[in-house]
Amino acid sequence: MSNLKALMNKIPQTGKVEWISIRPKKWADVKEVEAVEVNTEEGLIGDHYSGRSGKRHVTLIQSEHLEVVGKILGKDKIKPNETRRNIVVSGINLLAFKEKQFQIGEVILEMTGNCHPCSRMEENFGEGGYNAMRGHGGITAKVIRGGRIQKGDSVTLFIG
Repeated sequence: MSNLKALMNKIPQTGKVEWISIRPKKWADVKEVEAVEVNTEEGLIGDHYSGRSGKRHVTLIQSEHLEVVGKILGKDKIKPNETRRNIVVSGINLLAFKEKQFQIGEVILEMTGNCHPCSRMEENFGEGGYNAMRGHGGITAKVIRGGRIQKGDSVTLFIG
């Protein structure tokens, strides 16, 4: 294994779930929850994306990026619900999970790509919101093993 590959496979940090939401309907406001049930067929139970795409069961964003986007927009911090992501985590670089599986509580997820901003970012943050979110929108993931995710759960690289 090359040195670079070994470095990319080493993620010693442990993240933490800070916030969870589901979006009951496509254009509806997100609903903050303390915990959510997750399965391989539907993703997050109660989320409008349930079952629509095997590649986008869950959207995640780093808490640290909320501060970055806020600063770009001239605010202290933005609210998690404004990003319309399902899960906010802190303490770990989500992009390090590229082509990897990771664990949140008892649930195993696999990163499927970047979560790019949508036009709602301009509505939620005002002019420039879309571009402020570019590169800071988090990731999408599919469910490999279902279970329950709750606030405070650890986020780690899954080593099968």
